[in-house]
Amino acid sequence: MLQKLRILGVLACIVVICSCGTKKKLQAATAEIDQLKSQNAELNNTISSLQKQVSDLTNNNKSITDEYASYKSNCEAAQKKLVAVQAVLTEEYNTMQKVQDRLAEAVANFKDKGVEVHYRDGLVYVTMEEGLLYKSGSATLAESGKSALGSLAAAINEYPNLKVIVVGHTDDQKFTKKGMDNWSLSTERANGVVRILRDSYNVDPARLTAAGKGKWDPVAENGTAEGRAQNRRTDIILNPDLHRIWENARGQ
Repeated sequence: MLQKLRILGVLACIVVICSCGTKKKLQAATAEIDQLKSQNAELNNTISSLQKQVSDLTNNNKSITDEYASYKSNCEAAQKKLVAVQAVLTEEYNTMQKVQDRLAEAVANFKDKGVEVHYRDGLVYVTMEEGLLYKSGSATLAESGKSALGSLAAAINEYPNLKVIVVGHTDDQKFTKKGMDNWSLSTERANGVVRILRDSYNVDPARLTAAGKGKWDPVAENGTAEGRAQNRRTDIILNPDLHRIWENARGQ
């Protein structure tokens, strides 16, 4: 009997010991599961954050790609316009060089009478001294001036797209005659040239502009008689076809 009780005691101890070991294992497993759940939640949050970053980067990349495509398209269009404008400018330059040569040829017989043809800043200038066109202090064209303008007009009419600006100039000597001053004298002289180009030599009046600068645009010192004579002049200025250049710049 005593032997049986001993055996039962031992078995009870074993059950207690096993029960305590299982409980600890269960607690450890539960703690590990909780830890894994926490790690899984963190990983899910990290994945969500990374997915959002990927989405944002994808959208930004698309935006940058679209902007680059637009920028590239605009650059190509601008480059195309620039090439077109440069081609027109080169053509206009070549045309103006031909105009200069043609006008110089047209007035060659008047060169020793105070006519000069030159190119400056994209424009062709025909400069006529006062003595060829007018008597001193007068705005009435002399016959020699009419003849020179006739030769010039024939060449001008060969280039119908060019604008013509006629500018009168005086020296700095005070001029008062019939209510006129230096400025009005220079303007009337330019008007006289414009009128004869229009009325006698059939230059399209839509191409013509008259202006007077008086004493305010000298080409020489007014301190000498020679300098004042150079300043008393009329410039006939031929301008390139700016409308054509502008239209090409606008891409039309």
